[in-house]
Amino acid sequence: MKCPFCGHEEDKVVDSRSAQDGRAVRRRRECLKCKERFTTYEYIENVILTVMKSDNRREPFDRNKLVHGIKLACNKRPISDKKVESMVNEIEARLQERSKSEVTSKYIGELVMEQLREVDEIAYVRFASVYRKFQDKTEFFEELKKLLG
Repeated sequence: MKCPFCGHEEDKVVDSRSAQDGRAVRRRRECLKCKERFTTYEYIENVILTVMKSDNRREPFDRNKLVHGIKLACNKRPISDKKVESMVNEIEARLQERSKSEVTSKYIGELVMEQLREVDEIAYVRFASVYRKFQDKTEFFEELKKLLG
């Protein structure tokens, strides 16, 4: 690791701790030449995901689209941005665990519904109605029955 102050390539780690909910390691380092301290972060290298859409198009995974979809379902519900971020982090972690570079939009939608069902049933039904393309109120009521039953 090159020192950002003097460029020397030797340092010692003076502190190491978990960061970002265990998804990173934060290290405080001290340069052996100039004695300046600096911080580094170590992350697991994530697989770059491609999403296969229902019409067989492929596009890069976009975290912002996931956040936007969940926030739309949670609009005017008592769900904090922090909770939305937590749900998105959980979904991303599950996608990365699969160790596959391609994932279907259907699978992502199912993960979103699983998260929303646990957090807020209204947000879940909102998302499900769009995701499953409910055509009429009957389909909507059937989904409500599943929640109640």
